[in-house]
Amino acid sequence: MESGKVAKENYAYSKHGSCSVLAAIEPQTGKRLAHVKERRTKKEFAIFMLALAKSYPEVIKIKVVLDNLNTHGYSAFYQEFDAETAAWLTEKIEFIFTPKSASWLNMIEIEFSALSRQCLNRRIPCIKKLESEVLVFFKERSKKGIKINWQFTQDDAREKLNRRYAEVNEVNQKYKIT
Repeated sequence: MESGKVAKENYAYSKHGSCSVLAAIEPQTGKRLAHVKERRTKKEFAIFMLALAKSYPEVIKIKVVLDNLNTHGYSAFYQEFDAETAAWLTEKIEFIFTPKSASWLNMIEIEFSALSRQCLNRRIPCIKKLESEVLVFFKERSKKGIKINWQFTQDDAREKLNRRYAEVNEVNQKYKIT
């Protein structure tokens, strides 16, 4: 500060860390599963998918809707687990990837929006506190059986995403609406 000059302050956000919240919802029953991890790597993703698979032992195939994050893939299973476990997970879990910039097609994003409004709308001082609050949030919503009434149909998707078909494969020009 110079003599005779007005003192100036600059607000700068100080990031004190980040973490990863992984969650899944069964829309018709309201059952949820969530993990809070310090990092967002293939390892955390694989561990979460293993927990998800184990929570449905009687189910043959679990369909998981995901965005295109680089950690979301079957290779995570083989990098984290032995070949037998990785193969079991690959058979049990089917990934369905949303198109880029279409996170609104993923039902868990509705949960993350509610989580942001009801729980993450302030600074949380440490990951332990965050984990506690996030897990309570998901546990309460699961216990209440809050369901998602998804009304976006396959026909709606075809109409809304029609122009994208031709971008992916030229043979789909016949579906392109001009």
